[in-house]
Amino acid sequence: MTAPHDRPTASELLESIREWLERDVLASVEGRLQFHTRVAINSMNIVLRELELGAAQESTHASVLADLHVASDAELAARIRDGKHDHELMQLLAVLKPVVEDKVRVANPTYLR
Repeated sequence: MTAPHDRPTASELLESIREWLERDVLASVEGRLQFHTRVAINSMNIVLRELELGAAQESTHASVLADLHVASDAELAARIRDGKHDHELMQLLAVLKPVVEDKVRVANPTYLR
C-alpha cells in the first residue's frame, strides 16, 4: 500500500479482476473471446508479479549495470555489439544470468523450472 492511497491496493484490485475473469468470465465464453480472456488473465499475472518483485529486481539490475560500468541496457548492448566484452563472454553471461532470470520470473516463472 502506498500513501496516500488506502485499500484496496493496486495489486488487490488487479487480483480481484483476475479472479473474476478466471472464475466467472472464462467459463462462460468460448472461441476468440475465451482466448482474449486468457491473454488478459496472463497479462494481469505479469503486472501482479512486476508489482511484487519489481523494486528488488530494479535494484539488482542497477547494481549489475553499475558493476559493468554502464548506465543502461542500451549502452551494454552497444558495448557487446562493438566486441568490448568478447574476451570475457562467459563471465558476462554469469553476471547477466540473474537479470535474465528476474525478467523470466515476471514474464512466466514456470519457464525457470
